Amino acid sequence: MALASALVQVIIGAVRKTARPMLRDFGEVAQLQVSRKGPGDFVTAADLKAEDTLFELLMKARPGYSFLGEERGLVEGTDKSHTWIVDPIDGTTNFMHAMPHFAITVGLERKHPDGSSEIVAGVTYNPVMNELFWAEKGKGCYLNDQRIRVSGRRDLSESLISTGLPFIGKTGHSQAIKDIHAVGQRVAGIRRLGAASLDFAWVAAGRYDAFFERNLQPWDVAAGILFVTEAGGTVTTIDIDGDPKNGKQILASNPELHPQLRKILQAA
Repeated sequence: MALASALVQVIIGAVRKTARPMLRDFGEVAQLQVSRKGPGDFVTAADLKAEDTLFELLMKARPGYSFLGEERGLVEGTDKSHTWIVDPIDGTTNFMHAMPHFAITVGLERKHPDGSSEIVAGVTYNPVMNELFWAEKGKGCYLNDQRIRVSGRRDLSESLISTGLPFIGKTGHSQAIKDIHAVGQRVAGIRRLGAASLDFAWVAAGRYDAFFERNLQPWDVAAGILFVTEAGGTVTTIDIDGDPKNGKQILASNPELHPQLRKILQAA
């Protein structure tokens, strides 16, 4: 990992250390599937344990930084200009069902004196596949040691698109179905694999040509926004101009397809 800066090395080290017990936990999930109680409580404990590990390691490496995690919310630090944005297990439902499509994802947000902010470093790691995606502002996006780029497809009919659906009990199902119907008529295929951080990473790697979803959270999108832009892609909101880092509306794709898809989704 010679290309990674000291900052990125800190994140990678924390993520890899977190992944080791997570892999052991994942190995137990399949056995719990046959129990009457099921693996829900076990996975919740694994999620909390993973965030605790990330919090400890990242805060030790950069003591003053703030921390925003899915489980503990915002912990403000003395350095108001930097915030770790963390999802310890993105794709928890997959993890719970012993599906090997989940990730640990960490982004670092830097705030500027004028009030603007940007993601300056990010790491997303699928420990089962041993695929580590990482990027730093202005330095490109990488899968393990290889630099990656978004796809170059221009024809929607040849494109593979990823999306998500709201969890049970959350609003947005009807709009999501409308979006899928509108896009699905124009593309080669749509996939919904259940881990937004990996959807972004796969767009950056050219596996998907685009990803869209509404009603996400900052920890779902932080690292991924940097991946796609550093890999030559475009990330915006869908309906109105806004900050995609809040996760409310996301469209990430190669630059050729982006305006076409945005128009379709705005009309859905």
